[in-house]
Amino acid sequence: MSDWILYAVLAGGMVVFLVSSWWGVRRLKAKHSRSAVRGDSHKPLPGEQKVAVILNPVKARSEEARREIREACQLAGWDEPVFFDTTAEDPGHAQSRAALDWGADVVLAGGGDGTVRVVAEALAGTDTAMGLVPLGTGNLLARNIELDVNDLRGSIHTALFGHQRYIDTARMAIANSRTGESSEHVFLVIAGMGLDAEVVGDTNAELKKAVGWLAYTEAGVRHLPGRRKRVSISLDGEPEQARKIRSVLFANCGLIPGGIDFIPEAMIDDGMLDVVVMSPRSAIGWLAMYAKVLFKHNRNLPVMNFYRSGKVVIRSSEPMATQLDGDPAGEATEVTVQVDARSLLVRVR
Repeated sequence: MSDWILYAVLAGGMVVFLVSSWWGVRRLKAKHSRSAVRGDSHKPLPGEQKVAVILNPVKARSEEARREIREACQLAGWDEPVFFDTTAEDPGHAQSRAALDWGADVVLAGGGDGTVRVVAEALAGTDTAMGLVPLGTGNLLARNIELDVNDLRGSIHTALFGHQRYIDTARMAIANSRTGESSEHVFLVIAGMGLDAEVVGDTNAELKKAVGWLAYTEAGVRHLPGRRKRVSISLDGEPEQARKIRSVLFANCGLIPGGIDFIPEAMIDDGMLDVVVMSPRSAIGWLAMYAKVLFKHNRNLPVMNFYRSGKVVIRSSEPMATQLDGDPAGEATEVTVQVDARSLLVRVR
């Protein structure tokens, strides 16, 4: 059987699995086999809170969220919340700093995963809590702390009046020796280098608006054929390992859209990253990996290796695509990923 026939079988299986998963999520709330967060939660200090909201105004339910937040604060007898809208030029960096300078007790991130990530980058290492108002397609962090992403009013109530607990954040430093460009960004759920980032960067925006996260399937099928690339990987300062890979994922937690617990062992407050190195040579390797995730099989695969590390350094001789919580982050010849243990205070149920 040729690779292309196998790829077609794999693509069909992916579509069936993702559609069935999507339908299951519509009917039942996704359940973890273990708690998404292990640390104890606690109530905020009693009394009035100063509430700031970083809101992406282009999201479909942004005005509804604005209204609900104002009404909730009014009913609580609190002062009017302060809103800082994101723009095409600034997805929330200056707005988050302004919220901190204003003295906010809690900063609500109203938008998709990109808005949440930018707000978290500003709040990490402070004692200011972040509340989630999920308005995006993936809403990855909200899913991993077990919020109902379809219940806007409930999410706002949790963001304003819920318990709170510290979770880990992670940072990815990206360097491209070809262009001389470098940057560093926070992520909260899963970052990646290789195929997954290629898929994220090549997903049709209009299709994503129409069908949500299922749009990644179409781009994924197109990118499955391809060659492995040679990299070196160092975990926690240990000697480098030479590998040929298609993709590497760095997981702070493991639940992804569709209720799929991609990395069941990943915990959001254990001070460690779960690193997944994927190196299939052909469609058969992709099929084996697909089956392992689908059936949650414990057997090790030579084309899919799992590691746990607080710091990971990957070097490549040629630039590779990168992504942060589902947002393209540019090409890199070197990435350094490091966890910041229990650095972000988040409102939870």
